[in-house]
Amino acid sequence: MTALVHRLTPSTLRGRLSLVALATATLLMVILTIAFNAVAQQRLQHQADDELRTRAAAVATTVDTSGTTVRVLETPHDNLLDANVWIYAGRRLLEEPPTAGPLTRVADALTRRGGRRCVTADTRGPLRLCAQPVSGDRSEATVVTALDLSPYRSSADTLLLGSLALDAVMLACTYALTRLAVGRALRPVRTMTDQATEWSAVASEERFGTMRRPAELARLGTSLDALLDRIRTVLRHERQLTGELSHELRTPLSRIIAELDWWQARPRSTAQTRATHKVIAKAADSMCTICDTLLDDARDGTLTAPGTAEVLPTLRHLAELLELPSYLAITTDVPQLTAGVPPALLERIVSPLLTNACRYANSSVTVRAYRGPDGVRIDVIDDGPGVPPRFAEQLFQPGRRADPGDGHSGAGLGLPLARRMARSASGEVTYDPGQAPGARFVVSLPAG
Repeated sequence: MTALVHRLTPSTLRGRLSLVALATATLLMVILTIAFNAVAQQRLQHQADDELRTRAAAVATTVDTSGTTVRVLETPHDNLLDANVWIYAGRRLLEEPPTAGPLTRVADALTRRGGRRCVTADTRGPLRLCAQPVSGDRSEATVVTALDLSPYRSSADTLLLGSLALDAVMLACTYALTRLAVGRALRPVRTMTDQATEWSAVASEERFGTMRRPAELARLGTSLDALLDRIRTVLRHERQLTGELSHELRTPLSRIIAELDWWQARPRSTAQTRATHKVIAKAADSMCTICDTLLDDARDGTLTAPGTAEVLPTLRHLAELLELPSYLAITTDVPQLTAGVPPALLERIVSPLLTNACRYANSSVTVRAYRGPDGVRIDVIDDGPGVPPRFAEQLFQPGRRADPGDGHSGAGLGLPLARRMARSASGEVTYDPGQAPGARFVVSLPAG
């Protein structure tokens, strides 16, 4: 039974609302039709009773009750008055219609009950009988009149059929107009749904909030705007993570390719092959560490993995992994300086800064680690051309480069990645515009 109901229930909101409106209108029409026809039948019956009493009053004028004996006076055209009329003196029948038949028993019973009463009989079709007492000074009489109810019943049936036909027309119009009205009301919703689907596919900046709409659609537009913002944020994070992974994995992957090309160039000894395998394994391990670090950060934007890193050994290991030039100088004021972040995270924060410094330096790159007022600080300084002042505000924006045609490869993701990773560990990466010549970046991290 439940499955049948589910199959019969419309699948669209428009169909369901139209069905609800139709059911409500049907219930209302049934109630109104029953009430209307009941009132109409009652009214027709009252009309019949009024006509019977009028005839009885006319017949009563021909009944003489002034004496001890009730007499029926003869009047012109009394045959019209005598049609379906019974006259009683007390309970004794004085006159009856020629073709009364079984109706006389109904008239007798009505007279015995006394008073002004009416009753309906179905002996020879629907008939209505009313008794009218006639009081005199010395005697009493009762006049009973009958009326055929067939015309009244026919009128009632006609009214019933007419009301049913009107109900059918009204219900059909209600259903059609409801579907039309609901369809027009839901058209903006369908349009907004299509637009939201289109905008979400391309991460568009278009939103519904600037358009004038009814209050209900305005709330829907606000909800869709929030959903589109979340989708755009997710897509932006996805593209950012993809770009950062490709940016960070490029160096170890290039090393693997270079080692394989060198090994395949000509036959190598066992020692050389073993050395190549060692370099490849080291690069692969570096790639695994990069992936783990970036994915951990991408989960919730906060790196909570416990760990501390000895700054000087970690920086030297990073320089070895990156195969940086020999002019790189790493110094520290505190030999046992410890940062409150895992070594892998420290490498990921400093790596883009070192790579950029070596890329743009003329002859000198200095990395200096020292204890700051709020933890550990690491300065990365080069003697290159520095950052153009007009570009300083855009320095940490993803995908932005001061001079894309400077002949250096890069996607503009390294500095934003370094700052984001530092902030995820409650640290910071800043640029010192007062450094001259060259550029100076400062990494601030909590102490271990």
